[in-house]
Amino acid sequence: MVVSRGRGDLTLARITTSWTTWRGRAIEPAVREALRRLPADRLPEGTSAVGGFWTRTNNPEIGLVGADREPVARRVTFVGSIKWLERRAFDGHDLGRLLLHRSLLPGADERTELVAVSRAGVDVDGVRALSAEDLLTAYRD
Repeated sequence: MVVSRGRGDLTLARITTSWTTWRGRAIEPAVREALRRLPADRLPEGTSAVGGFWTRTNNPEIGLVGADREPVARRVTFVGSIKWLERRAFDGHDLGRLLLHRSLLPGADERTELVAVSRAGVDVDGVRALSAEDLLTAYRD
């Protein structure tokens, strides 16, 4: 409707300002599915299910949670974050948020491994880093 009235600029502005958020939300299911398909040695031992976790208030909102089984896990095998930004790697700020979120996840503790899936790399130690290329291996013979 907006475009037909000659205001395509408004549509473009809305897309431009919300593109990064939309792309991040859109990629999450694809990343989870790729992680499910990866060979067993690419994820923490015992991982056979990958999902996410959030509360009604979205605090915390955890993009990746690995578990030994589904739908109800006996053991959380990892807690992770998806950062699908073009020019910013997973960094210390992201690690701090992930550590906080891990502390809020039922069944996770300080021994629960951390995973970062990032388009632009990982700039910190202490996480298992996976790239877009790593995800593509899930679909190779």
